[in-house]
Amino acid sequence: MTNASRRVVEYLLGALGLMVLLAFVYQWGLSTFEGAEVDYVHALYVVVETFTTTGFGLDVERWTTDRMYLLMIGLQLAGVGLIFLALPAVIVPLVDEALSSSPPESVDLTGHVVICSFTPRGETLVRELDANDQPYAIVEPDRDRAVELAAEHSVVHGDPEDVDTLRAASAADARALVADADDETNASIVLSAREVSEDLRIISLVEKEDVADYHRYAGADEVVSPRRGLGRSLGGKATQIVSDELGEAVELGEDLEIAELLIHRDSPLADSTVAESRIGERTGANVIGAWVRGEFESPPAPDRVLDEHTVILVAGREEQLEALKQLTLSETRRHRRGPVIVAGYGVVGRAAASQLAATDDVVVVDLEDKGGVDVVGDATERSTLEEAGIDEARSVLITLGSDTTTVFAALAVKQVAPEVEVIARANDAESVPKLYRAGAGYVLALSTVAGRMLASHLLEEEVLRPESQVQLVRVTAPNLGGRTLADAEVRARTGCSVVAIERDGEMRGDVGPNTVVREDDTLVIAGTDEAVARFNERLA
Repeated sequence: MTNASRRVVEYLLGALGLMVLLAFVYQWGLSTFEGAEVDYVHALYVVVETFTTTGFGLDVERWTTDRMYLLMIGLQLAGVGLIFLALPAVIVPLVDEALSSSPPESVDLTGHVVICSFTPRGETLVRELDANDQPYAIVEPDRDRAVELAAEHSVVHGDPEDVDTLRAASAADARALVADADDETNASIVLSAREVSEDLRIISLVEKEDVADYHRYAGADEVVSPRRGLGRSLGGKATQIVSDELGEAVELGEDLEIAELLIHRDSPLADSTVAESRIGERTGANVIGAWVRGEFESPPAPDRVLDEHTVILVAGREEQLEALKQLTLSETRRHRRGPVIVAGYGVVGRAAASQLAATDDVVVVDLEDKGGVDVVGDATERSTLEEAGIDEARSVLITLGSDTTTVFAALAVKQVAPEVEVIARANDAESVPKLYRAGAGYVLALSTVAGRMLASHLLEEEVLRPESQVQLVRVTAPNLGGRTLADAEVRARTGCSVVAIERDGEMRGDVGPNTVVREDDTLVIAGTDEAVARFNERLA
């Protein structure tokens, strides 16, 4: 039943109930004020006649007192009021529903991904699927939302927990199904999906890790916990930021690696443009892209300013990346040897603290006194931060559950200790720019990480990390044979960077604009999903 139909039923039942009640009132009024007796059906008829404005003459001769006239005035106003109420509450929604588009009730697809239902995580996942030309169908229970989504996506309107809805989404012929609602709903979706097909690959997303086994028992092939993945990613980033060492990098060969490096305030590279930084000349490393306040740019424009919130994606030999790492550090942070403060000890905070504990001194702050918490207090208050050792801390990792509180905590940290690096977790991607403005040096959104993790499971693509927006792909490009990278305008035409060439069984990282590509070369390219798709379309 649609919302408009439900309103009609509720209105009619309410109006009928009111008329039944007022029939008793009319009986009582006529007996009390006029001394006349009528049966209930007669009284109900008078009330219906009054409410529908079809006439008022049946008992008019019996009304002689002012009190009876006042009672009838009340009945007549109630009737007219119901009529006017019907216009906005019932008539208009029905007309709107009749004129609006109906959402699709089924799709005819094969080899697609069924997504139940559409969340901020799903938005990231859908972008990944679109970029990889992977068909999908979204099962959305809300009618209005389904109509809105149907303008750009394949959508099935219905309850994702219902077996018939999943059949209408061609789940039996799908490549995979993603259960992306709350933990309880996802378990129910998994059971329904397994009833549709025993062979269907089912990926279920869980908020609480302790329910993962329930989902596996229900029939999920894979259970994804984005909160733990986010915590590990934040912990790894904190370790990299506070260390003089290079830290984790992706190896492409014996002599070639790719890494992400954060530009620190007051570092030799801070506030210079990409061209002015002369990274290639000074270190030999190749800048593939840059995250500027959460937005990825590949390749970065020569006039792009590398400020304290910029994360650069670079490729090169280990010694080249080590040299570049030193250029990203500020002298102030080089001498900070205090702990890393983790504010918030939920699933994300525990995963981050665990990641950090192997190499760093960690101080955990939380509102609750529980195992693993070192300082009990509010991370937005100066006294709590000072008790945690904020004056000596190398970094503060904020993993609070509320984006609003996280923003306030970031402001508090920068007010108390401006030199401390702030790394923050956000729930929604919309909060990322706000956190950067509040002083965070690095921000990851849970919705983005979850979407990327799901995409990695589904597409089995090679990425730097689940939260990264960049793919590393080995491709052959015979159309580039005999041409230099500059002549082919690879970056300008596709947005991809060629970071290495595999030739005669050897991985070569000394790639530049004048490098000539052979027809039998295997190129290692880095770029966003859209950029890789453009490369394959135009040059492969």
